[in-house]
Order: sequence, then C-alpha cells, then structure tokens
Amino acid sequence: MSVTPLRRRLSPEESRAAALSAARALLVEVGPQAVTLKAVGARIGRTHANLLHHFGSAEGLQKALIADLAARIVGTIKAAVIRSREAEDPAEVVDLTFDAFGRNGAGALASWMILSGNENALDPILTAIHDLVEDLAQDHKNSGAPIREETLQLVLMALGDALLGSSMAKALGLPRETARQLARGMLLADRRK
Repeated sequence: MSVTPLRRRLSPEESRAAALSAARALLVEVGPQAVTLKAVGARIGRTHANLLHHFGSAEGLQKALIADLAARIVGTIKAAVIRSREAEDPAEVVDLTFDAFGRNGAGALASWMILSGNENALDPILTAIHDLVEDLAQDHKNSGAPIREETLQLVLMALGDALLGSSMAKALGLPRETARQLARGMLLADRRK
C-alpha cells in the first residue's frame, strides 16, 4: 500500500511565490512555451485549479511572471547604474540588462507572449523601465546624460541580442559578445560628450 504524503497548506502569498519561482525556472530551463499552468502546477505539487485561482489563466501567470521579472531586474539595474556613475564604466549595467533579456528569459517570454496575441505583455516591463528612468533622471538632473535615449538603445540592443544575437554574430563571423561591447561603447561615448 502506498502512502501519499500530505502537502503542507500554503498561504495565498506562499503559493503564488512558489508558482512564480517555478515559472522562472521553467522559463530559463525550457523556454517561454513551457510556462503553463499544468507545468508550473506539476513543479510545485499543486493543481491546475489552484493556479487558476491565483492567476486566472496561463496568460495571467505569464503576465505575473513578467511583472516579477521586471521588478527584480529593475532593482538590480538601478543599483548597478548608481555604481557605474561613480566608476564611470557602464559594463555592469550593460551585462545586467543583456542578461535580464537573454539568460533570464524576459526577452523570449515577452516576445512569445506578443506573438501569441497578448499585446499587453510588455506593460509590466515598460512601466518598470519608465519608473526606473524617471527615478534615475531625478537623481542625476545635472549630468546632461541622455538617459532616456541611452535606455532606449540599451533595451532594444539587449532584446535584439536575446532573440537574434547568437545567430547574427555567428552569421557575421563576430564574437558572441560583440553586441554587449557595442552597447558599452555607446554608453561610454555618451558619457564623454
């Protein structure tokens, strides 16, 4: 006779946090198509109905995941921007931005959701970036640095790199890190103006 272990009852916050953690892991390990209610539920030992209760749909789960990723990423990038202003080298900011969209899967998830018809998929990321830029611009009013333009270039470069960077670099016979180097050079040039 097999005995099924009792599952510990989680608070709504704990259940939601566990689901988002599992969704992040699936995103990185398998890709955005793997972030489904069924797959996340299987990872955390919860039912499809339980996750429906917390997120409403797979789209709701994915949007919550993007919001969670955006909050984590923006907090890390803000600290790096402040450090880079003191060091005069934006390398850490470039790496964190490229990693957020590439290695952490935010670029693939956002693109996949948009291509799946969810046009509001980027709202949490766009809002988080907007708020970060506004906050940083207030902190650095007299710098003369074109923070909005730099942010636009950096985010578009990082997103493009996440989606096509490896293939493009290979096709052009360039080292994989070329886009990061170009982004860093762009930010350094803006600082020297």
